[in-house]
Amino acid sequence: MTFSDKIKVSRELCNLTQQQLADKVGVSKRTIASYESSGAIARSSTMRKLAVALNVSYDYLANDEVTDPKQGIEKIEHIEAVRGQFGDKAASEVDELLERNAALFAGGELSEEAKDAFFTAVTKAYLECKEEARKTFGRKKK
Repeated sequence: MTFSDKIKVSRELCNLTQQQLADKVGVSKRTIASYESSGAIARSSTMRKLAVALNVSYDYLANDEVTDPKQGIEKIEHIEAVRGQFGDKAASEVDELLERNAALFAGGELSEEAKDAFFTAVTKAYLECKEEARKTFGRKKK
């Protein structure tokens, strides 16, 4: 399924008009229409807002191969916390770190509480390391 298809289907499942979605995301109705029909792709910052407004994961919107709208959604608050403190590069790093370590649980069932505890612990460790590096080596650009 393409980005265009995912936007349109998700919007319809949420019972939103193009204008309502545009208002939630902070773009024009014409922009939403272009996402749905002309194959235009949103910038990553807009895609994050679309994911929140449509209650789907960023991974789902950004990757045509991802078919589960909730895949990776449990990571969002952790990634956004890192993005707020250290920027896009750090958010990308923690996303990759969480994704790679989640493979430790492949083949087994993990409760949502256990997943959240794991993501919280990994994110906390990442943030502490970044803070220590900032103190030791000086403030780095985001």
